[in-house]
Amino acid sequence: MKHVKTNSKNFIAINSGVVDSHKPRAATTGKVWLVGAGPGDADLLTVKALRAINSADIIFYDQLVSEEICALFPKTTPALYVGKVKNNHSIPQEDLNQLLVNQAQLGLNVCRIKGGDPFVFGRGGEELLELRKAGVDAEVVPGITSASGCSTYADIPLTHRGIAQGCTFVTGHAEKTLDVNWNALAQLNHTLVFYMGLTSASEISEKLLAGGLAADTPVAIIENGCRKNQRDIISDLKNFPDAVLREQVQSPALIIVGDVVNLKSQLQVSAWISEAERLTA
Repeated sequence: MKHVKTNSKNFIAINSGVVDSHKPRAATTGKVWLVGAGPGDADLLTVKALRAINSADIIFYDQLVSEEICALFPKTTPALYVGKVKNNHSIPQEDLNQLLVNQAQLGLNVCRIKGGDPFVFGRGGEELLELRKAGVDAEVVPGITSASGCSTYADIPLTHRGIAQGCTFVTGHAEKTLDVNWNALAQLNHTLVFYMGLTSASEISEKLLAGGLAADTPVAIIENGCRKNQRDIISDLKNFPDAVLREQVQSPALIIVGDVVNLKSQLQVSAWISEAERLTA
């Protein structure tokens, strides 16, 4: 697999066709797949996602696509990193949108692969709009979104009869301030899952407390969910911002707020092993 770091300089080269695949240019327009890679575990890739990866002439992958998944890219297919981390975008989103269009118009089949699901805080809608406007054949391949995958790997159900009848996904990232109806969120009686919320942890805590959510509401912080180095940190609404700092939590991480977090201790395999050992002692 040939990896290329994308930046403002080689963006021009790529669009000019200097960086392309082994496939000869076709007279017809190629196709773009917007592929959800899931939260990290390669075994969570869908069959359709893997087919798109293997059918591509060129791959553009995000920061949240794990090394385990990148290892599945065909070795002869150019793979270009176009990821984003806070305050450091390898390529502006508008340029990336145009890059997908240009490569397809060169006759290439393009796999644009993202962590999680393209339509859940993945900006897949923006990319698909540009592809549709340009008349490019494009298809979205859903992926397991991080909230579902990471919570399941942490033994925390997002909904549970008698505890939570709903779940709400919220982005913790904004250009300036979070435009959220905090009072409504606090009164929903839903499990709340915050994506990209580490730097907003104090604001999330303060606003939900002000909205009426109890200070002892359980909170789980899941770092590197669905990966070998997943770490689950349990706290409460009042104290979890301190836990984020104390444990030096790094992105990617999810914040889960709600009473379902208390089920973790009951659902873990270790809890049942301990109980079985007690009964047979």
